[in-house]
Amino acid sequence: MTDTAEFLIIGGGLEGLAIAFSLAERGATDVLVLERNTLCSGMTGKSSGVVRCHYGAPSLAAMSWWSVPFFENAREILGDDLGFRQCGYVVGVGPENVDPLKANVATQQSIGIGVELIGPAEMAELWPGLRLEDFAAFAYEPRGGRGEAYLTGMAFATVARQRGVRIRQQAAVAELVEKAGRVIGARLDDGSEIHAGTVIVAAGPWTPTITATVDIDTPVKAQRAQLVLIDQGEPLPQVPVLSDLASLQYLCREPNGELLAGNSDHAVPEYIDPDDFVNRADDSTIEKVIGRLDHRLPHMPDPRISGSYVGAYDVTPDYNPIIGPAPMPGLFLATGFSGHGFKISPAVGRLVADLLLTGSTELPNVDAADFRYERFAEGRPLLSQHPYAGASEMR
Repeated sequence: MTDTAEFLIIGGGLEGLAIAFSLAERGATDVLVLERNTLCSGMTGKSSGVVRCHYGAPSLAAMSWWSVPFFENAREILGDDLGFRQCGYVVGVGPENVDPLKANVATQQSIGIGVELIGPAEMAELWPGLRLEDFAAFAYEPRGGRGEAYLTGMAFATVARQRGVRIRQQAAVAELVEKAGRVIGARLDDGSEIHAGTVIVAAGPWTPTITATVDIDTPVKAQRAQLVLIDQGEPLPQVPVLSDLASLQYLCREPNGELLAGNSDHAVPEYIDPDDFVNRADDSTIEKVIGRLDHRLPHMPDPRISGSYVGAYDVTPDYNPIIGPAPMPGLFLATGFSGHGFKISPAVGRLVADLLLTGSTELPNVDAADFRYERFAEGRPLLSQHPYAGASEMR
């Protein structure tokens, strides 16, 4: 017999599970999630877990802002604190980016986001020992911070299951099933089929391979992201996440007091096979991290590299997600999150559930059309209104 579901979600990572949770929350429980491996075993576990609302695309900023109370109240909503630490978030820029920073802050404030411009004296209090002279301005979000994407995805899965959602692991999809110009389900590697009213592909960098089986070209690539962990010689005290756009890096305090350093320079992206890559930073990246940290944190007591790892952003041409119907009836896409996925995941679930169940969303200040698949063919990508020199579209 062929299994059936009203909604079939392909991808048991953070976004697919957020969608399953939100559908069930809205009363749609005939939902089946397929995961080719184990839940959250793909790029979800590689997320830096940063919570921030600093975006130049208002809809994206609004989705992140809507998600902040979700993280703050996660224990009541999901029964788990998701490892969320509200340490704050700061963007620091050089002189060439002062005007975009002020413009972005004004836009964010206009839609209610809690962000303010601060000076070097305030920044020095937030992060003692940070070299500040090459910064010209800062924006501070006191409600920002860090969480754990893996914990978040698994908590979504737990509550979704409690509400009736079915989840199958080790269930790899071989191809989508099409009939009379409509996607009606999926065929698994074992030859079995699952038919559904709507198929939702939320498979991150693996999405293009799946949609290609019905001749749909999903413009998503896997962009290499290298993360480096630094033991400073003593645990770092609680400090905000720093988006350092003067040095094109971001810095986060790990729960054990180590420092996580990531790259914010995407001028020359490197694309990888998400199933075949070396899971450690290369020597040139290590050298860049050492040079940047030597400049930004000159007083580290006894610094050493303690580890590194590699993930992949599922990036679109404009570094913003595709959330909406695919150009074939019966198929819906939630992919291409381009490094934004964790912080907006609660809003992603709500947006997808809204669109599938009612055709529109009441998420405040979010225009669902911004994320449509067709924007690339239309020549109307979703771009930052006030981009930062050197930082591409990730901010």
